Amino acid sequence: MTDCSALPSDRGTDFLPANGTQSLTPLMMILIEIALAAGGFGIGTGEFVIMGLLPDVATTYGVSVPEAGRVISAYALGVVIGAPIIAVLAAKLSRRTLLLMLMGVFAIGNVTSALAPDFWSFTALRFVTGLPHGAYFGVAALVAASMVPPYRRARAVGRVMLGLTIATLIGTPVATFIGQLMSWRAAFLMVGAIGVLTVVLIALYLPKDKVAEGASIRRELGAFGRLQVWLTLGVAAVGFGGMFSIFSYIAKTTTDTAGLPVGMVAIVLALFGIGMNVGNVVGSRMADYSLKGTIGGMLAFNVILMTVFSLTAADPVMLCICVFLTGCGFAACPAVQTRLMDVAADAQTLAAASNHSAFNIANALGAWLGGLVISWGYGYGSTGYVGAALSALGLVVFLVSVLAEKRSSSR
Repeated sequence: MTDCSALPSDRGTDFLPANGTQSLTPLMMILIEIALAAGGFGIGTGEFVIMGLLPDVATTYGVSVPEAGRVISAYALGVVIGAPIIAVLAAKLSRRTLLLMLMGVFAIGNVTSALAPDFWSFTALRFVTGLPHGAYFGVAALVAASMVPPYRRARAVGRVMLGLTIATLIGTPVATFIGQLMSWRAAFLMVGAIGVLTVVLIALYLPKDKVAEGASIRRELGAFGRLQVWLTLGVAAVGFGGMFSIFSYIAKTTTDTAGLPVGMVAIVLALFGIGMNVGNVVGSRMADYSLKGTIGGMLAFNVILMTVFSLTAADPVMLCICVFLTGCGFAACPAVQTRLMDVAADAQTLAAASNHSAFNIANALGAWLGGLVISWGYGYGSTGYVGAALSALGLVVFLVSVLAEKRSSSR
């Protein structure tokens, strides 16, 4: 029999319970996707809620807001480091077991973060909490894709990622409100509770699966010996840094460049969140029709869009339109995740998990370069030009990937 660690087949569901007596019904697949998406919702809420609560954290621990910002970097560093290391070390674990362990660590990390007695312990705990982030999304995407035919893989991945995009629209604002009303510690306790709920849902609905035959650390490390894996990760790390370049400074762009009142910042952020959800749903469908077309098309679209963003950032209406469309750029995420499954061959766990390390590198790169041009005096609207340049560079990397693939096939 086949199991969830096998490549998707055209039969429709190759994720079978370990006892081999029952295939997945449509209801079971829906419940599994809900369970996996719940984890994404918790991770997304936990990752972004700190941005709205930094002043409260700084006050609690008696540090400046910029110093408190180190906890964001610590979490991102945990994501980048944790994804590949966990994927390799857990090569011989079943995916159900690994998901339960990852979400357990995430839940414990958030609860203990809420109880941290001093700033350095809080920073260390945010690093630890970030470790399971990438591996969870990578394994969850593989499980979702393994339950459906190949022509529906991206949509299955998109439904799991919907938990993350909904978190930006609902989870983060609600957790921020709770944190401001009660305490920032309450917000992290809430995120920890979502993690516990996810553990329960996965334990209830995801059948036990068998470890893939021949699974080993050496086989997973083989992913890093494939040029296409590196090129696809390069597309994510560079090409989508533009989204983060714009988003990192969108509050100041809204007030200082477009001249809108502070109260409008929340609405602009909501537009970005709505865009991410629209992009995720539409992009996953596009990817099932044309995987490469979706990735290349979105990169080209971002070059134009982000240039327009910089040219029109002073116009409130255009700013809102461009922010919404920038959020729609998330459409490429399910496509990139699915392409990694294709190019990684039998080392899918490492490749899929590393995708989120790449996106966090894009986050750091975009924010750093955006801040650099602002410090040079070009204004907050200039972050769009940075985004356009990164998207263009990502498009070049993608074209190199496609050409290399064609030459390999012709041989």
